[in-house]
Amino acid sequence: MLNHITIMGRLTRDPELRRTGSGIAVASFRVAVDRDYQPKDGSERKTDFIDCVAWRQTGEFISKYFTKGRMIVVDGRLEMRDWTDKDGNKRTSAEIMVENAYFGDSKRDGDGGNTYSTPQSFGSYSAPASNTASDFAMLDDDDAQLPF
Repeated sequence: MLNHITIMGRLTRDPELRRTGSGIAVASFRVAVDRDYQPKDGSERKTDFIDCVAWRQTGEFISKYFTKGRMIVVDGRLEMRDWTDKDGNKRTSAEIMVENAYFGDSKRDGDGGNTYSTPQSFGSYSAPASNTASDFAMLDDDDAQLPF
């Protein structure tokens, strides 16, 4: 069986880092994820608020580098947790047990605040604007010169 989930969204608040009695780090946070379809009636897209839990180094990493409003990509597994509320009613919660976390945006250059830009395309890389072109030689159109 397979239980794997990946989401991308914005943190609704700063992650909360706690430690177990034996000192193991655990971070809890919620991610707001827009649904990727527009309702036919023209109303706004719906947003899902998904609870996430990250343990050990992953939890420490998230609590150190992510803040409210920051875009995050998490993957892990979906777990259902049963609990009893203060009135004695049995409840079930779904949460993602985070195995990996990635930046979904980048800090704006020269901006010391907590505002972040929206990614142009997730996972892309742009070469620095320095003189990198002079470091490369042009190949002729003859594919026979290629080593593969």
